[in-house]
Amino acid sequence: MIHPASRRLIVALDFETLDEAFAFAEKLVGLVGLFKIGKQLFTAAGPEAVRKIASLGTGIFLDLKYHDIPNTVNGALRAAASHPGIKLVNIHTLGGFEMMQQAARTIAAIPNPPKLLGVTILTSMDRKQMSGVGISGTPSTRVMALAKLAKKAGLDGLVASAHEVKALRRAMGKDFILALGGIRPDTKVAGGKNASKRKQDDQSRIATPGGAIRAGATYIIVGRPINAAPDPVAAARAILDEVSEAEAEMKASGK
Repeated sequence: MIHPASRRLIVALDFETLDEAFAFAEKLVGLVGLFKIGKQLFTAAGPEAVRKIASLGTGIFLDLKYHDIPNTVNGALRAAASHPGIKLVNIHTLGGFEMMQQAARTIAAIPNPPKLLGVTILTSMDRKQMSGVGISGTPSTRVMALAKLAKKAGLDGLVASAHEVKALRRAMGKDFILALGGIRPDTKVAGGKNASKRKQDDQSRIATPGGAIRAGATYIIVGRPINAAPDPVAAARAILDEVSEAEAEMKASGK
């Protein structure tokens, strides 16, 4: 049975093998809007990972964060869009305006194209880490500047942190896609605090699922709280219930 809030949930398939990822994904069909295939699984299994996961009937967010010269990124995007089930792809906004603009034009020329998102400042980076690589200011100020550049270049949305989502929603408008990483359920939610402790938590800017939706997220991206939970299905359902509660509150308040 499809959960009414499933369209909001992107689950990361961060597994070492395709067999593990597929067995896990099968359990969550109907609870997930998109499965995210990132660098780990794509490097291990290549395009076959996309084909096999897409066979489940759930869309794919191909999270490879392209960051290169425009011509190379354009070729990669055309290749990505040729795979079945691809609904979202992404590029690094730090690649610059020309790269982003050409990428947006490349995607627009593809029949039934995926949406193109930009990655701004990784959720693992705080102000000190940014300064260490020569990026000035706070994460929030850099995210906003890069977001405005991405929208001007023609991108459909951003992958960002929940700490910036309110400001981004106000600045970018209601149709701009905001996919929020760094999601950690409340400790009362299955798969929350205990699941995130199973591996070192490297997310510096985090929020609860309900908080992210109330703040303006289009999607929430969840990895460890589901895929490291003792019962991933229960963890996913608890997160979706929290999302549904947030949506109901927003509807009641007229937001």
